[in-house]
Amino acid sequence: MLALGLIIPVAVAVLYYFPNVFRIEGADVSFLPAVNAGLNSLTALMLLLGYYFIRRKDVVKHRAAMGTAFVLGAVFLVSYVVYHSQAETTRFGGEGLIRGIYYFLLLTHIVLAAVTVGLVLFTLYFALTNQFARHRRLARWTFPIWLYVSVTGVIVYFMIAPYYAH
Repeated sequence: MLALGLIIPVAVAVLYYFPNVFRIEGADVSFLPAVNAGLNSLTALMLLLGYYFIRRKDVVKHRAAMGTAFVLGAVFLVSYVVYHSQAETTRFGGEGLIRGIYYFLLLTHIVLAAVTVGLVLFTLYFALTNQFARHRRLARWTFPIWLYVSVTGVIVYFMIAPYYAH
């Protein structure tokens, strides 16, 4: 779990700092940012449903919602890596206060997204190995951070969407 929690952020960093290493000429990935925003939206919804269900002690529905959130998050990561391995970096064009807000959201989103990978993997591991006390303790941190990352991912998408080259 720890290795995977480290490998994923490192892979994303490699794509950022060496953008042309995996580029396939002619690949059209222009639709993926919208797909990613949809995946993030659905992940946030599943997280909220999972929280709702566990508060009502409906463990079966909680597991289904959180399992769905995990799968959506995994699909998002694959889609994100594919997009960033193929597309040029898009620069935010806003000015003034909105620029500061955008970069604050983006920075906190990126930092917390890197942390979220490990948190999610360990929280899931504790649930799957019936270590429920550890699962609950870690989920208290994982849930709000993962929800923040999912929601800010959508907000950042809508803020930068007008600047994508199509």
